[in-house]
Amino acid sequence: METKIGALDAQVKPVPNGVGGSPTPSSHAISPSLPVSIASPEATLGRHLARRLVQAGVGDVFAVPGDFNLTLLDHLIAEPELKLIGCCNELNAGYAADGYARRRGVGACAVTFTVGGLSVINAVAGAYSENLPVVFIVGGPNSNDYGTNRILHHTIGLSDFSQELQCFQTVTCFQAVVNHLEDAHELIDTAISTSLKESKPVYISISCNLAGIPHPTFSTDPVPFFLSPKISNQMCLEAAVEATATFLDKAVKPVLVAGPKLRVAKATESFIELADACGYPIAVMPSAKGLVPEHHPKFIGTYWGAVSTPFCSEIVESSDAYLFAGPIFNDYTSVGYSLLLKSEKAVIVQPERVVVPNGPAFGCVLMKDFLHELAKRIKRNTTAYENYERIFVPGGVPLKRTPKEALRVNVLFMHIQRMLSGSTAVIAETVKIMYSCKQICIHEMKYNEFNCYRYEFQMQYGSIGWSVGATLGYAQAAKDKRVIACIGDGSFQVTAQDVSTMLRCGQKSIIFLINNGGYTIEVEIHDGPYNVIKNWNYTALVDAIHNGEGKCWTCKVHCEEELMEAIQMAMGAKKDCLCFIEVIVHKDDTSKELLEWGSRVSSANSRPPNPQ
Repeated sequence: METKIGALDAQVKPVPNGVGGSPTPSSHAISPSLPVSIASPEATLGRHLARRLVQAGVGDVFAVPGDFNLTLLDHLIAEPELKLIGCCNELNAGYAADGYARRRGVGACAVTFTVGGLSVINAVAGAYSENLPVVFIVGGPNSNDYGTNRILHHTIGLSDFSQELQCFQTVTCFQAVVNHLEDAHELIDTAISTSLKESKPVYISISCNLAGIPHPTFSTDPVPFFLSPKISNQMCLEAAVEATATFLDKAVKPVLVAGPKLRVAKATESFIELADACGYPIAVMPSAKGLVPEHHPKFIGTYWGAVSTPFCSEIVESSDAYLFAGPIFNDYTSVGYSLLLKSEKAVIVQPERVVVPNGPAFGCVLMKDFLHELAKRIKRNTTAYENYERIFVPGGVPLKRTPKEALRVNVLFMHIQRMLSGSTAVIAETVKIMYSCKQICIHEMKYNEFNCYRYEFQMQYGSIGWSVGATLGYAQAAKDKRVIACIGDGSFQVTAQDVSTMLRCGQKSIIFLINNGGYTIEVEIHDGPYNVIKNWNYTALVDAIHNGEGKCWTCKVHCEEELMEAIQMAMGAKKDCLCFIEVIVHKDDTSKELLEWGSRVSSANSRPPNPQ
C-alpha cells in the first residue's frame, strides 16, 4: 500500500483508524495546504514540523514544557489542526502518546532536553516493544553551544551533549539531531516517514533557537514525499503459499493462532479471510486479544498454555499442525516457557517472513499478502473445531452472593462485561488486571471494524502505571468511544497525576480502581513485605484533583449492590463525566489462572545457573 505524504493531488484527508489500520482509500493521501511564501512567518522549522505531524495523522501532541522547547511549543500551538495537551510529567506524556497511537496510527510527544528526555524514555521503550509509531520531540540546546566545550543546565555536567541521544538510539528506529536549518527539512521528514514505515518510535531533537526561523526549504507547504509501498517478492510468495498449503492440507486437525504482530503487519482482515476459508478453529495469543472478533463462529478463546481459556489449549496443543500469525513467544506469553508446542508442527508467519516446518524459510513475503493468497489455496478442514465442540462445556457463573457480601473480582468483571458495546473501549493494566480482563469477550466488533481495536494492554513491556497515561491518550484519540480503564492500586500510585489532564480535556472515561492493598502479580511470583503498599483514599485524591473544575464523579464500592448502583450512575446520570469508581476487594482475591501463571514464571525466574 502506497503512502503519500504531502501529495499535491490529494483531496481528502483520511481519518486514521488504528496502528494496524488500512487507510481509506488504498492510497494514504494527505491534504495539501496553500503555498507559503518565504516571507511568511509560517515558513519556519517549527511550523513545518507541526504541519508534517498533522499530515501524518497527529491531531494532539502530549507535552511537558521546559526552557529548551518553549519556542517550539509556540509553533506547534500555532498550527490550527494541532492541539497541545499539557501533561503532569514526561512519563505520562509518553504513555499518552502510546495510547493515542494505538487508536490513531501515530502519536507524538514533546519534552525538554535530557531531564525531559530521560524521563520519557521508559514510555519510548514501551512503544518500541509494542511496535507503535510515535514521534518523540525534544527541545535541544542552542545550536551555537554544540562543540564549544560549554556545560549547560539540564545535563549531567559534561560538555558533550550526546548522552540523551545515546540513550534513545536503542529504543528508537531513527534519531534526528536538528542543529542546522540547512538539513532540518530532510531530517524531520526522514524521521517521521521512518516511524510510519517501521511502525516504531523516532527521536527528533531541535535546537531551541531554530524553531522560529524561516528557511527556503520550508517555503512551500507541503513539499511532496512518498512512503514507498512494501511489496512481496512474487516468486517467494507463491513458493511460501504452496509449501504451507501442502503442509497444512496433510494435517488431520490443524488450527490457526493469531499473534500481536497482526497489527503491525496490517493483516487482521487477511487472517479472518483465511479463517473463513479454511474452517480451522482460531485462537488468539494473550497479547493479540482484541485483534480478532471473538464472535467469529470458529473462535475458541485465548491460547496461553496452562492458563488458556478452558478447552482452548487442549485443542491447540493436541493439533498436528498449527499456523501462528505474528507470534511473540516470551516468558510471559509462554507461561514460563511451558507451552506444549512442537516446532515441527508450526508454521510461523511474521510480518515479512514465513517459516514452514522441515522446509525452507521465505523472506520478502508480507503477512497480509501471504494470508490472503493462502486463503485461496487451502483446503477446508473443520475436524479440530468439531473436536472442540465435543469437549466444550459452557463456563459457569460466580457463586451466588449473599446481600452486602464483600465484592469479588470475578463479580466485578461480570458486570464490566455487561457494560461493553460498540461504543466502548477497554484499557487493562498489566498483568493482574489483564488476567481478569482475559475473560471479557470482545464480541461486538464487526468485520468492518478490524482496525478499531477496543481492548488494549501492554503485554510485552509490562510497565506498571502505563494504563493511566494510555487511557488519557486513547480517549483523546477515540472521541467516538467511552474508555473503560481497569487499573490496580499499585499501578495507579505510579502515574495518578494525569487524571488531572483527563479532566482538563473533558474526557468521559470510566476508571475502575481495584484496591486490594498491593502488587498482586508480584505476590504470586514471589511474596515479600515490599509488595504491600500504603493505602490511599483514592476517591478523595481524585476529588482533590478535580477541585471543582471540569466534570468528575467518584464513588467507593464494597459489595455488588453498590457496584451495580455505581455502574448505573456512570452509564446514566453521570455519562458526561469522568467517573472514578474505587472497588475494594480482598488482597488475596485473584484468578486461578494468575496463581498458575505466577508459579510457572517464578519457576522460570529461579532456574539455577547452567553448569560452566
